[in-house]
Amino acid sequence: CLPAKPGTFTKDNESCDIRPHPVTFLAGGEKEVCRPGFYKSTPGNARCSKCPPHSYTHHDGAVHCSCEKDFFRAAGDSQSMACTRPPSPPGNVISVINETSVILEWSWPADTGGRKDVTFNVVCKRCGPGQLQCEPCRGAVRFLPRATGLRNTTVTVTDLLAHTNYTFEIEALNGVSTLARAQRQFAAVTITTNQAAPSPVTVIRKDRTSRNSISLSWLEPERPNGIILDYEVKYYEKQEQETSYTILRSKGTNVTLSGLKPDTSYLLQIRARTAAGYGAPSRKFEFETSPDSFSISSENSQVVLIAISSAVAIIVLTVVLYILISRLCGYSKSKHPDEKRLHFGNGHLRLPGIRTYVDPHTYEDPSQAVHEFAKELDASGITIDKVVGAEGPGQGWDKGRAEHMCVMESSSRESRGLGMGDEVMGWHVAATAADVH
Repeated sequence: CLPAKPGTFTKDNESCDIRPHPVTFLAGGEKEVCRPGFYKSTPGNARCSKCPPHSYTHHDGAVHCSCEKDFFRAAGDSQSMACTRPPSPPGNVISVINETSVILEWSWPADTGGRKDVTFNVVCKRCGPGQLQCEPCRGAVRFLPRATGLRNTTVTVTDLLAHTNYTFEIEALNGVSTLARAQRQFAAVTITTNQAAPSPVTVIRKDRTSRNSISLSWLEPERPNGIILDYEVKYYEKQEQETSYTILRSKGTNVTLSGLKPDTSYLLQIRARTAAGYGAPSRKFEFETSPDSFSISSENSQVVLIAISSAVAIIVLTVVLYILISRLCGYSKSKHPDEKRLHFGNGHLRLPGIRTYVDPHTYEDPSQAVHEFAKELDASGITIDKVVGAEGPGQGWDKGRAEHMCVMESSSRESRGLGMGDEVMGWHVAATAADVH
């Protein structure tokens, strides 16, 4: 039909009205009004439609049908769609316990509520001796693949506490569950966990590598949860991506992997086993063999490092001591500038003059005093060369003391490795004289 002017239509063609209308014009010009149980939600000359399932109308000329009690339409549902309701609880819940983890399985709800968008939520509760003492699970409890929005009828729950009661509520939901005011409908199952398996190994060390082997050691798990029976070591070439792997078992916390390829990277995982079973495997550790026959031991490397450090420390200490001694010797020599330094000549050690002051008061003969302190010299070769302080009375002494100097000359100079003309040794012999005049 064509409008007579913008926004209006001809009087003889009311079927051109674009608004929803409960009246339908038939071919003979008769009008049909939608009676109860029928509706017309679209404009035009379409016939009245019967209300979708679980909906109704109580009066003539309805443009939509209302949902029955406990039935709903989601926000995205059209008026032609049936009213739906939340699904019934899942059925046949089965639990499979493995130490501190559990696999939950259930069947599809007997009544999906007339919808296909059914999902499942799993709620975990930790319970005491009585069912009324339950509280939400906390800590590191994990759900695989997840706890909400599940489209499959199975879930795995891990990292539970050992010897603990848990209740799991499995609820089925669909697109109109949030519109229902009824109490939650769910299926519940209560389980008790067994002894916990050991926690993963977290620290692995490489002790030694060679062309064809790697020696490893590791620390026990932080939570062994019992006596560890053995360890399972799984390793494979990094390039193989676990398509071909080798498994070893070790009673202790060390193992040597042999028969490896040179200059090749390997990935390795370790897990511990107790009476409760195997624990979770460790993260993947990467190790590499040596490119040649040279091998390195962590213990040997530590020994070499300690030896090098000790040598450096000794050298530094020696240099410091040498500097200190040199300074002390320099200070001592600065106080005695008349002393001669030791020197070598013609392959013989040349000694400086040594002066020893002796009180000859206890000796009648100065030669005897000298011989007492130089027994290696022949007494017949010792003569008194000069007497100091004998020139005159009272010269240079206020307290009446005289000093006699005896200079020894040995006839065996050559036998002692001394050259002719060298002074062997000089003594100042201090002799007490009563009132020298």
